[in-house]
Amino acid sequence: MFTGIIEEIAEVVALKKEGSNLKISLKSNISKKLKIDQSVSHNGVCLTVIDTNKNIHTVTVIKETLTKSNLSTLKIGSKVNLERSLEINSRLDGHMVQGHVDQVAVCTSIKEENGSHIFTFKYSETNNLTVEKGSISVNGVSLTVVDSKDTSFSIAVIPYTYQNTNFHLINKGDNVNIEFDILGKYIAKMFCKKL
Repeated sequence: MFTGIIEEIAEVVALKKEGSNLKISLKSNISKKLKIDQSVSHNGVCLTVIDTNKNIHTVTVIKETLTKSNLSTLKIGSKVNLERSLEINSRLDGHMVQGHVDQVAVCTSIKEENGSHIFTFKYSETNNLTVEKGSISVNGVSLTVVDSKDTSFSIAVIPYTYQNTNFHLINKGDNVNIEFDILGKYIAKMFCKKL
């Protein structure tokens, strides 16, 4: 379980295909603090650390995750948002993020507004699981929806978040990982069952 508050931006230093899986090695300031078997959010995807070596850690991404996330598009030098799992005695500064990406969304617009940035994303599902002022995770970042439409939503990113996550590297047309709010998903499922 995560909060969507990014701790570090990691750089991809190695990619290795193993059957239908992909092994990713990343360099970061927190990699040396990680342990094998630890769960870490990578662009919002919960992955298990399988190896550590000084300031580099390695994870394996299975085919299912590769098809539902933007991790399949990573290249050497790509920047990835990292967050270690929530400690029970910590404050929940963002919202409850599982690290289970629902799908990929495409950035359709970026507008600068007095230092902040408004990002708009389009996704494929017809069931709108966003609500204005509700929570959403984009590339693992806990954000508030400022505009909700049938298959798109917008979020406002403050300057600190813009600079200290990989949001400053997102361009129009780029894919991002989105995880809808878990409470919203359960409510939607309950509502659909009653119809």
